Amino acid sequence: MTNDRRHFIAGTALAAGSVFAGPSKSPSQGWRPKTSHSVKGANDDIRMACIGMGRQGGGTRKIFSEMPGVRVVALCDPDEAQLAKHVQNFNPDYKYETYTDVRRVIDNPDIDAISVTTCNHWHSLIAIWACQAGKDVYVEKPVSQTLWEGRQLVKAKEKYNRIVQSGTQNRSDVGLQSMFQWLEEGHIGKVKAVRGLCYRNRTSIGKQSQPLVPPSTCDYNLWLGPAQDEPLYRPQFHYDWHWDYNTGNGSIGNQGPHETDLIRWALGDHGMPSKVMSFGGRFGWNDAGNTPNMMVTAFDYNDIPVFFEVRQLRLKPDVNAVGSYRGTRVGIIIDCEGGSFRGGRGGGWVYDKDGKKMMQFKGDGGGGHRANFIAAVRSRKESDLNCPVEKGHYGASMGHLANISYRVGKEVSPGELRAQVAGNEELLDAYERYASHLSDWNIDFKKTPWTLGSSLEYNQSTERFTGALADKANKYLHRQDRAPFIVPENI
Repeated sequence: MTNDRRHFIAGTALAAGSVFAGPSKSPSQGWRPKTSHSVKGANDDIRMACIGMGRQGGGTRKIFSEMPGVRVVALCDPDEAQLAKHVQNFNPDYKYETYTDVRRVIDNPDIDAISVTTCNHWHSLIAIWACQAGKDVYVEKPVSQTLWEGRQLVKAKEKYNRIVQSGTQNRSDVGLQSMFQWLEEGHIGKVKAVRGLCYRNRTSIGKQSQPLVPPSTCDYNLWLGPAQDEPLYRPQFHYDWHWDYNTGNGSIGNQGPHETDLIRWALGDHGMPSKVMSFGGRFGWNDAGNTPNMMVTAFDYNDIPVFFEVRQLRLKPDVNAVGSYRGTRVGIIIDCEGGSFRGGRGGGWVYDKDGKKMMQFKGDGGGGHRANFIAAVRSRKESDLNCPVEKGHYGASMGHLANISYRVGKEVSPGELRAQVAGNEELLDAYERYASHLSDWNIDFKKTPWTLGSSLEYNQSTERFTGALADKANKYLHRQDRAPFIVPENI
């Protein structure tokens, strides 16, 4: 079998990839890496491999490669065209290796740490494998595609004593760090309610009549990994996987983890919601996506009401803009006894009870988040991390809970939905705002109805649903992985 590890100097042509079968394992067990700790390189440099060379991967590779004492020694992506872009743009004096099969990276003892910027459906599995092989991990949000595999990643980190940072960069934003400390000191009283917002101006991903043929440069088996081999009817192969539950988590699992993490930060990082209910739909596009582009979620969080709003639809078909809520498009609003905070990445403002600006907290966008990971790799102290993986797990899980409520829900008419939320002032207000937004799109709600998600009870201790709909909802906690790319039961 051909070895797909190949040495490159930038500018060298990219050779054809190959599939690595790895050690023989039964389908029920899946592939498992060699468990051996790396041997440090010369000058105690941290040798990094960047896994996933799409939009986020390119930026991550650049940041790590410019850090003193860090050497990016390997790039990995199942699509050789993606690799080629970064081969051409890398430092010409830099020697490194390229891979199409992540298992080769995991089994390389000359790599100390990895960053994971792949599709969501690969995040947990790659990170678990890396922990088993004695490597530290920077894993992008969401750290999991399902709630169960996120917990498995936390277990792997603990068992193999690894440093694992969640890629929720807001935790390293200096303005937000100062603001949350100020908030905790009680300057505007107790938190009364929190709302996360993700208003993004996106457009349809399109739909074609014949299944998409993956690029010839891509090893589709390796790209799929644990995901099921299902026909794709979207025109664009890369990035638009976000809007397919087989490989992504929709908007609340794409942008959303940044804001759900802020919500938990605002609430003192204590616990998880005990109840969840979502409603929404995928309106106006008639495309190949199956995740909602409009969704409202209500969480019951230790008797503090928490809401999350997703809007991906332009205000009107001919207007290239989305709206905002109380002046915020992407971020959070924290309502307290004596005022509120509105903001997100880059900081924000504190307002008094009359809505007048009181104080600004200027942030830096969390640009030092990856450097924080490297510092913890050197210190070997998880306490040095700004967002250790368990916090990332809880933030991602809030999005999973919202999606599960939606997926086990039922289709309803506008009148039925309004009647169901009429008893909750905040949900009724959200429904009315969303209905007004959709009125300009001339939606035929008989063809594209609202989905009223189920009201679900959740037990944080067991990380499972309870109550009448538990059996139906718990089926979404754990996916069926495609052999041999299986998240292990036995970490």
